[in-house]
Amino acid sequence: MKNIAIFASGEGTNAQNIINYFKRSDIATVKLIISNNPKANVLKRAQESGIDTLVVDRNTLYESEELLRILKKATIDFIVLAGFLWKIPKNLIQAFPDKIINIHPSLLPKFGGKGMYGIHIHKAVIDAKEKQSGISIHFVNENYDEGQLISQHNCTIDPADTPETVAYKIHQLEREFFPKVIHKLLLTTA
Repeated sequence: MKNIAIFASGEGTNAQNIINYFKRSDIATVKLIISNNPKANVLKRAQESGIDTLVVDRNTLYESEELLRILKKATIDFIVLAGFLWKIPKNLIQAFPDKIINIHPSLLPKFGGKGMYGIHIHKAVIDAKEKQSGISIHFVNENYDEGQLISQHNCTIDPADTPETVAYKIHQLEREFFPKVIHKLLLTTA
């Protein structure tokens, strides 16, 4: 059984979806939820599911080895970023090679990078008059949204769409595909 840590900064809908999916799994379980936001609803969701939580500050994430020690002690095998807004430090990337993934709510490389998250992306998609958007699931490297792509799933953008309707379409894709991609990766990683 593999242990997953989910890093999230906000509401935690993707985290909840992953928690629910792996409750029925015999290959993995969500063991730890980590957030940089002590008020994030994802922490409440984790507690309600009986999952340990940890709130990290910038010092813990970037200036010490404390988080790495915590992850190792918890025997974490795989890290999933589900709306985590801070960049992952090099020491974690090196300690978990090809075992940290992120979901991004656009078809990368379009609309990626620092500051491109949530409704900002969907507004940019509408403003650019894109015909399609979607999700990108990728490995994490030292740069925002530039890691090797694992999979992309798209949806059509209609002329009448708003950032909010695009967000709804993206959430449907996330809900359907993110846990399945994680499952498949866990089956293929040592």
